[in-house]
Amino acid sequence: MADSSKKMQIVFASAECAPFVKTGGLGDVAGSLPAALVRAGAEVIVMVPKYATIKDEYKAQMEHFSDFYVSLGWRNEYCGLEKLEHDGVTYMFIDNERYFARDYPYGFFDDGERFAFFSKAITESLQHLPAGFECDILHCNDWQTALAPVFLREFYQGLPLYDRVKTVFSIHNVAFQGQFSDTVMEDILGVAHIPAAASQLRCDTCSINYMLGALRYADAITTVSPTYANEIQTPEFGEGLDGVLRERSYALQGILNGIDVAGFDPATDKRIAANYTVEDRGGKAVCKAKLQEELGLEVRDDRPLMVMVTRLTRQKGMDLVMYALDRILSGGVQVAVLGTGDRDYEDGLRYFQDKYPGTMAARIEFDPALSQRMYAAGDMFLMPSKFEPCGLSQIIAMRYGTLPIVRETGGLKDTVQPYNEFTGEGTGFSFSNFNGDEMGDAVFRAARLFWDNREAWNQLVTQAMSQDFSWTRSADKYLDLYFFMHPEIERPVAVVETAAEEPVATDKEPAAAEEPKTEEKPAAEAEVKPAAKPAAKKTTTHKTTAKKATTTKAAASKTTAAKATSTRKRTTAAAKKAAEAEVAPEVKVEPAAKAPAKTSTKKTAATKTTTTKKAAATKSTTTKAAAPKAEAKAENKPAVKDEPATKAAEVKTAPKAKAKTESAKEAPISPATPAEEKAPTKKTSVRKATATRKRR
Repeated sequence: MADSSKKMQIVFASAECAPFVKTGGLGDVAGSLPAALVRAGAEVIVMVPKYATIKDEYKAQMEHFSDFYVSLGWRNEYCGLEKLEHDGVTYMFIDNERYFARDYPYGFFDDGERFAFFSKAITESLQHLPAGFECDILHCNDWQTALAPVFLREFYQGLPLYDRVKTVFSIHNVAFQGQFSDTVMEDILGVAHIPAAASQLRCDTCSINYMLGALRYADAITTVSPTYANEIQTPEFGEGLDGVLRERSYALQGILNGIDVAGFDPATDKRIAANYTVEDRGGKAVCKAKLQEELGLEVRDDRPLMVMVTRLTRQKGMDLVMYALDRILSGGVQVAVLGTGDRDYEDGLRYFQDKYPGTMAARIEFDPALSQRMYAAGDMFLMPSKFEPCGLSQIIAMRYGTLPIVRETGGLKDTVQPYNEFTGEGTGFSFSNFNGDEMGDAVFRAARLFWDNREAWNQLVTQAMSQDFSWTRSADKYLDLYFFMHPEIERPVAVVETAAEEPVATDKEPAAAEEPKTEEKPAAEAEVKPAAKPAAKKTTTHKTTAKKATTTKAAASKTTAAKATSTRKRTTAAAKKAAEAEVAPEVKVEPAAKAPAKTSTKKTAATKTTTTKKAAATKSTTTKAAAPKAEAKAENKPAVKDEPATKAAEVKTAPKAKAKTESAKEAPISPATPAEEKAPTKKTSVRKATATRKRR
């Protein structure tokens, strides 16, 4: 029976976390996602190493909570837990000066030992948490915490406290895997005598791979965008791990990162020259003029200013930039670049600055304040990455009304909708191949729109600034995964209602984006049904957004009724026939959302006669709002047996894929078109599912 009083309790482990320590995007995620999960009703403890580089103001706020010893191979290492409450989140800093009292988080000869200790300390710490906190989900991030699922399974499995712990592993960049000599297997990890661990960690005859261990041991795997989740299953992007990722594709899904919308807000940002909003963008022109003056560019509002804030590496597309920069600058586009990296690219940018004074500016340095001024001042933001797991820069640029020009890869493809000159839809510009000429063409498509059709340009800026990339949406998807893994914990109604009241989120995520959840964990047949519930809720939300003012309450009551039904179904002792009999009544109950819905959920052992009548009524009175529910049920029902599930999936695949791309590209103001396209798909799917049941 679902426990309505218990909160989901999550331990979130990361090698870096803003504002304490940050070297890249992982620090931003660990600094923002846990706070969003707390706001959604979960309890979260974040575990981070206590680096010497953490500011003294934070160290002064830490209180010593506990200490114990951690066995690491033949060693017994001291581990202290230093507790800090910040922004509603509890942080536990793992204290060991021998490993973490360094000038920088990474890059030392003993990193393999340091982060093996961190992973072992995380698992050991689950016994030393505050009273009342029993970990339900251990969420690990990147290779530095990848051994925690391995240690938990091999050394702690079977202990009562650990039996309930489910592990999630998030890949932020598959290129960094934590590969070390296999001598550490016995000397440090202490698993050489365990055949399962030794074989699953080994990546070649003399090396082991920490991330490989997590991919094989974790209960669920996530990465930071849906497109990247597909890309890393291919040899081109998988960095040698594509094979195991394909093997475990049922457990893998991509969830887009968000940004701190309060910290990146042009209306309140004190780091920029003038504040502005999506309705009144007068301040943006001021920001542009001030930056042009600051960087030594010609102060002109009739020239588009294209900015880059990036690491100067091949991965970030600098080869393409070097190739096309002559053409771009001579064509009348101003360019400003901020960043550091490979010496060849740094020198190349200085060369173009000298060749095009007043048109090109290069700042070879790391300057967060200047980067903020560039986000606010630019007209266009160039990000032509070779690969990009998620990317935050293009999201921040859109937040500040600077239109991104990106290559269609990873999170760039998922977050930037290319401009459609015929419909006016879009939030930026894109090109598909890693090719300098294609990139140059995309830049001039943007520049020509700036010069020739300022009205369309301004509308595109409005659409970009209106996108919702808050962590609320991403946290809701992580919670879908957590509650799927723990169906005995009842999800708070307040969380569901919050999701139902956010119309913008559904416009950026295709309605079908939740489908992978039905495949992630085919552990037990009884668990398949909860997986489909979030998808049904999301689809209902999509339908209600057009009339949010009049239907929000109805949507909330629908999802509440669905939750009650789901809870009851999980706990009933009825046999498979009773479960089948409930499918048809539920389709009818969902659209009604009235008192009778509660009555029918109480009577789980409904007679077959009642079921038949309600199923017939459903066929004759099904509305568009009911169609997504019917489809979710029809898919979910056959999923109990492998063959029908495959057939149902075949019927859906081709139309659904098309619907996905159409939905992803639709403007927030015209949801009618996808609805019309999906209608035949749903009917076909329902008929197919009905035929399958008759054959059985």
